[in-house]
Amino acid sequence: MSTYLSNRVKTGLFSILLFSAVSTMAQDGTIYPLEAPPEPNAILLGTGGVNGQKAKETWFRQWGDPMARNVTTATLTPFLPAKGKATGAAVIVAPGGGFRWLSMDNEGWEVAKALADKGIAAFVLKYRLQPTPESPEDFKASMNAPRPAPPAPSATTPATTSAAAPQRDLSNQLQDAEAAYTLILKRAQEWGVDTDRIGMIGFSAGAMLTMHATLQSKTMKLAFIGPVYGGMGPVEVPKDAPPMFNVIASDDGLFRGQFGVVDSWFKAGRPVEFHLYQNGGHGFGLGNPDRTSNKWFDAFMHWLDVNKFLKAKQGK
Repeated sequence: MSTYLSNRVKTGLFSILLFSAVSTMAQDGTIYPLEAPPEPNAILLGTGGVNGQKAKETWFRQWGDPMARNVTTATLTPFLPAKGKATGAAVIVAPGGGFRWLSMDNEGWEVAKALADKGIAAFVLKYRLQPTPESPEDFKASMNAPRPAPPAPSATTPATTSAAAPQRDLSNQLQDAEAAYTLILKRAQEWGVDTDRIGMIGFSAGAMLTMHATLQSKTMKLAFIGPVYGGMGPVEVPKDAPPMFNVIASDDGLFRGQFGVVDSWFKAGRPVEFHLYQNGGHGFGLGNPDRTSNKWFDAFMHWLDVNKFLKAKQGK
């Protein structure tokens, strides 16, 4: 099926994701330059650069978290469980940031460490991004510039339909995800990974990439997926779509009363679990204090366990 995810749905999801990420960033407005932190275990994926990109990769800190922007070289960083604790399961972790920056710690390293602590081999995908202005001042101005909100659901644009938006090209990001998956397959024995139990989770834009890889990739055969506060519009679900664990908070601007992607999975007869939390907002990562959404990771681990993704199949 060449239209697993229609252009209308793809671009609508992107516009909502980008609006939410920018709006959340603007609420604080304080961006501090940051020297690039060491990434000693990062593995180059060899997927090339970004056409027309002149600015070099730079980092900044906001809300206390390190963020990367103008990423032109994709990498994969393994976080492996301690010996004797590994379950054989593996997860590719895709941070968010509207495809213009990456929340590397809050939605990447912290999540990977939590997974590894539970015996799951985790791999943080640092994927290529859309260019942003080189100077910190111009970058701040571009991020804080007013942007129109996505249209509210109406009689002509119901809650289960994503609004149309200009086409966005995610071919670089998909190529990076496919390269990450291929590398895990290649080094599965070394890393103690069961190739039948490789999943992917993503946050915000990373959730969109997770969905895009699930529906568009010809090479990735994900065992399960976990989009966390991603787009909620409907999609066309293939017959062999992996089980999905979906998380969002009702006070997240991406929710807007939509259940489209969950409904799509359900109508396709594919396993789906959906957690709509009372609060948490957008970008909560593993969780923020005094929010109901803080228990999503525990629920995710329980879901993996009940569905036997943490146990090797007989004969393996």
